[in-house]
Amino acid sequence: MSSNRQGPPKHQNRYAWNPNANRKKNETELGGKLRPYSDITGVCPRCKDQIEWKRRYGKYKPLVEPGKCQKCGKRAVRQAYHNLCFGKLANAGCAKDSGVCAKCSCRVDRIVGRDTVEVEAERKTLEEAIKNARERDRRTLLRAMNK
Repeated sequence: MSSNRQGPPKHQNRYAWNPNANRKKNETELGGKLRPYSDITGVCPRCKDQIEWKRRYGKYKPLVEPGKCQKCGKRAVRQAYHNLCFGKLANAGCAKDSGVCAKCSCRVDRIVGRDTVEVEAERKTLEEAIKNARERDRRTLLRAMNK
């Protein structure tokens, strides 16, 4: 008995659904304030939206141990829902070398997120700037880095 009703719903929801409505928050668990999830890197915008949806609605399962890359076979996949390894400090990674998304393996021109090598280089330049700066500027930079 399926109805082919089209159009908007009959009644509007009064409040948005919350996945952790009746659960006490533990801030020290992964995903809490003290241990937030890592940034989503190495994927296309579509896959990034999918992973963010999983995080928002309580469906996200973080990796416990590194996964196996489908291209090289090494245990180098560090992020959940990724199928290819994406860059470390030592080597570039399969997804970055071939220019594909680490989750869906489709060739895209724009990859979301920053490379770990770029993050490390930026951190080193900031540390050098802090060493040479005045005390007042140093504290300002440290506050900005902590945010």
